Amino acid sequence: MSSRPQMHVLSTPGPREILTERVFDAPLERVWAAWTDPALIVRWWGLRDTETRVEELDLRPGGRWRFVERNQNGSEAAFRGVYREVRAPTRLVYTFEYEGWPGKVLVDTVELEKSGGATRVLVHSLFHTTEERDGMIEAGMEKGLVQGYEALDELFAEIA
Repeated sequence: MSSRPQMHVLSTPGPREILTERVFDAPLERVWAAWTDPALIVRWWGLRDTETRVEELDLRPGGRWRFVERNQNGSEAAFRGVYREVRAPTRLVYTFEYEGWPGKVLVDTVELEKSGGATRVLVHSLFHTTEERDGMIEAGMEKGLVQGYEALDELFAEIA
């Protein structure tokens, strides 16, 4: 794979939406595995100064997922959801809820597509309200996203 710069775009196309786009220098099947294999998820998901564990991952429509991030000081933050659609290796739709903000559930649609030898990832996040969307942005969503995507780049370089 090449070492070309990777594109990262975060936009708000509608009042309740966030759209992220990123190109990873890895084949489609490897990017799919990073999104769906617990052994790989723990290597990139979350902030750099946290450790992630996958407590549940039932990759099927109706199946549940739950990830827990542990900070260096020992505090934990948990995230959970339910898969609505699983279409390997190109599409995942699931709910996403930070347990620290109960009831604020969004729906993420992840689409993967081949782009030469690389993979383009689009993540469309749909919130109940504009306030919930803005709260997620203000809470540092982009920082976590960038750190996770950088960790994914490193993972893909390692397992290339």
